[in-house]
Amino acid sequence: MAEQVTSAKATAKTVRIPARKARLVIDLIRGKSVAEAFGILKFTPRSGAYLIEKVLKSAVANAENNFDLDVEDLYVSEAFVNEGPTLKRFRPRAKGSASPINKRTSHITVVVSVK
Repeated sequence: MAEQVTSAKATAKTVRIPARKARLVIDLIRGKSVAEAFGILKFTPRSGAYLIEKVLKSAVANAENNFDLDVEDLYVSEAFVNEGPTLKRFRPRAKGSASPINKRTSHITVVVSVK
């Protein structure tokens, strides 16, 4: 007898947004229902909101299509952002020197579960 699956997960890796900025947005939706989370993300004027909305849509689609879970019963059970690899670049400065520029990336993970 197979065990009933009650959660679905989606991950976006190496997204070009610093983890520090993405965490500001992800903290807003953790623990909320999926409908409420979409509403929050739609009206959040931060750059990470669009990216996190894409991951949340993917998690909901995984729950619906892969595990036959009802979308109305889902909530964001886990949502976290980890640091990805940093792209290291250099900006030329005065007198032939250079300063480092770190273009940071993130791994965004969202898990939705049945209430």
